[in-house]
Amino acid sequence: MSDTPTVLKKILARKVEEVAERQPKVSISDLQSKIADQKGSDFDPRGFVAHMAQSIADGRSAVIAEAKRHSPSKGLLRDPFVPAEIAKSYELGGASCLSVLTDKDYFQGCEDYLMQARAACSLPVIRKDFIVDPYQVYEARAIGADCILLIAAALSDQQIADLNGLAHELGMDVLIEVHGEEELHRVLPLNTRLIGINNRNLHTFEVTLNNTYDLLDAIPDDRIVVTESGIHCIDDVHAMREHNVHAFLVGEAFMRAENPGQKLKELFV
Repeated sequence: MSDTPTVLKKILARKVEEVAERQPKVSISDLQSKIADQKGSDFDPRGFVAHMAQSIADGRSAVIAEAKRHSPSKGLLRDPFVPAEIAKSYELGGASCLSVLTDKDYFQGCEDYLMQARAACSLPVIRKDFIVDPYQVYEARAIGADCILLIAAALSDQQIADLNGLAHELGMDVLIEVHGEEELHRVLPLNTRLIGINNRNLHTFEVTLNNTYDLLDAIPDDRIVVTESGIHCIDDVHAMREHNVHAFLVGEAFMRAENPGQKLKELFV
């Protein structure tokens, strides 16, 4: 944790403040009641991992297509940004799952974007945010998230274990993101099938697909490796699949396209 990048530290500090601001307005018990009231409805978890695994079993790339309006490093990616239209486009384009940014301060996202996207399609959705507190896990399920992201660089071993366990108790899946070998070995003992490998160095922001390749030998065959960042062309996809990586999280390449779903089709033919 001492090696946590400065930018990430700022985001995480803000997240702690955010949770403290939200809890007096909507308590964990309020969120638990909302979750209980929604059981048996379309808010029930849709099976994020199951959709990913089925796509791979069918011989296709399992694509988590991301709806992201803004990036701290790239600025505004899409305007107008209409989550429902993007979700429908992704579903038509063959996405396995959706990812929706809900961080407000750094990515101009919000929880409403996730709810709008999920309501517009039948795909499972991951809440893409910086989760540091159990409150956010309850919140994720209350807004309909089928999966959450946990970033190893942002959390202690105990935090990862606790948040991962709570997510599974609530019926959600978990994508645990790592950036290197040390983080990978920290998370492998956990009972989550999705291991995300971010190809972006959080210190230098350099992107290299070698980050995924270098970690593959250490990952058991029963896990689904999701490569994140740096997938921009068909050659990148083919290279990953040649390395037996069949799951992808892609956002920027789609967000800059006029028709995100069509761009998905072109990239993952």
